[in-house]
Amino acid sequence: MILGLVTYQLGQAMDLPTLLETCRRTGFETVELRTTHAHGVELGLSEAAQQEVRTRFEDSGVSLWGLGTTCEYHSPDPAVVAANIEETKRWCELAAHVGARGVKVRPNGLPADVPAHQTATQIGVALAECGRAAADAGVQIYLEVHGGGGSARPAVIRDIMLACDHPSVGVCWNSNNTADEVVDGSIADRFALVAPWINSCHITELTNSYPWRELFALLQANGYEGATLAETAASSDPARVMSYYRALWQAYQPPAV
Repeated sequence: MILGLVTYQLGQAMDLPTLLETCRRTGFETVELRTTHAHGVELGLSEAAQQEVRTRFEDSGVSLWGLGTTCEYHSPDPAVVAANIEETKRWCELAAHVGARGVKVRPNGLPADVPAHQTATQIGVALAECGRAAADAGVQIYLEVHGGGGSARPAVIRDIMLACDHPSVGVCWNSNNTADEVVDGSIADRFALVAPWINSCHITELTNSYPWRELFALLQANGYEGATLAETAASSDPARVMSYYRALWQAYQPPAV
């Protein structure tokens, strides 16, 4: 596994050169760029700007794990879902052009007046279409375990993935320190529900009560060799925080097998 950074919060105020240099100096090997933040990697970039982003990453030695979007497919309005699918396709194209490995999307709730299984199936069908676009672009989709109203429950994510059934769509484990995920101090049962699809992972504050050692051991046992991406609070001194964060992340790693 490698350590990376989600620019949500801690990296949100850094332009791209500053972000890459800070990651390089603190030992963060990869990045997920969250949309709307100061790095400026957004839909509508010119071809020249896209090439500049790609070149900056290649020259820095820091890889571009993904583009963190807010695309979501749970709305009961088909027009809203269709618009989000089309936007996701555009992000897939951008990811391919700038050298990103994938595109992060999410559920962001379950409509209260619609059966949960119906919404999960709807999201899965939408993701299958996104997966076909991702495959065409040579990238992956990361479905974040996210949202209120039950959409962050691993059992719901499992139902979404069963309805999707596309090899270019996987699950971004989100390390939610809630009863939806942590039971009697363990995540093992909930992790197992989505383990076959995990292709990305967000991690949060490594000093909280989440079972970090268990998570890293489960990821290792699952054969995961990708990024664990720090999504942690903003700081006026991000480089200092990132240096300490990496040291604690290393201490939590299980022995190599």
